[in-house]
Amino acid sequence: MSASLTRLTRLTRRSAAAALPLAAALVLTACGNPSDGGTAEVKAGNGTRTKINLSADQKRVTTPKVDSIAAQVPAGIRKRGTLEIVDSSDSSAPLTFYATDNKTVIGVEPDLAYLVADVLGLKPHLNTVSWENIFVGLDSGKYDVGFSNITDTEERKEKYDFASYRKDDLAFEAKKGSGLKVTGPEDVSGKTVAVDTGTNQEKLLVEWSKENVKAGREPVKIKYYQNQSDTYLALASGRIDLFLGPNPTAAYHVASAGQTEVVGTYSGAGETLQGLIAATTKKDNGLVKAVNSALNEIIDNGSYAKVLKRWGLSGEAIEKSEINPPGLPKTNK
Repeated sequence: MSASLTRLTRLTRRSAAAALPLAAALVLTACGNPSDGGTAEVKAGNGTRTKINLSADQKRVTTPKVDSIAAQVPAGIRKRGTLEIVDSSDSSAPLTFYATDNKTVIGVEPDLAYLVADVLGLKPHLNTVSWENIFVGLDSGKYDVGFSNITDTEERKEKYDFASYRKDDLAFEAKKGSGLKVTGPEDVSGKTVAVDTGTNQEKLLVEWSKENVKAGREPVKIKYYQNQSDTYLALASGRIDLFLGPNPTAAYHVASAGQTEVVGTYSGAGETLQGLIAATTKKDNGLVKAVNSALNEIIDNGSYAKVLKRWGLSGEAIEKSEINPPGLPKTNK
């Protein structure tokens, strides 16, 4: 094994160990319960259980406006009175998904975005669009801020400002009983792997494929699907070997469907950093400071912890939101 691969394997295992509490916190033990409007139960690592409300009546956690932080919002947005939030229709539980009425958008991402809007004294307006249109809308100024499991990366910082709010870990998901284990690039050599386009997961997979070719191994056969239902159908039928996506989504799906398993994890920031998920604004539009202050307010007042707990994601908590912290390097090296 090359020195590069040895380093990758060591750090991948470190990332996997760090992600274990998160995976344990996402063990779904029951699906929808029609008698109480639709709930799911998440078993935490300490054996306790958290009921997840899947109904349209979310009873979201709220928090008061903080005038000093609201004053940091650019005048145009303050005058409008709404916070135009954008998230992705391509996400899934527990990040962003539809309630049992099939029209109300719920999940940890909208919950945190609504808390930020509370602190800023703005009415939250959620816009759910395709992944690529998140960035088109931010670029044009149509949307103020993205809350959609967006990873802080050095490349994206050229166009966007970030305020971190969750840890970011990735997971390789395989059909149950596949016998596959992913600890480094050599483990995906010659494998057919699905990934969402335009994501840092895709960036990682492309670079691992290149490293395999450089080492004389087969490249990765990368596949793309329109939605996750198509991806999971391909996984179940054996048309793909693996699916690389966010660890919370993978862990939730593993537990709820019972047909797949997580066979490897990796930090969303590559081999040298803990990945971070961040609220995303157009660069230099003046909003990121207010969003960062609002995130630190909800961390300090405990409402942030309540939201993560209600979705079984306490293991993804961060101690402090930062503006433009170090992110995924351009080369993953």
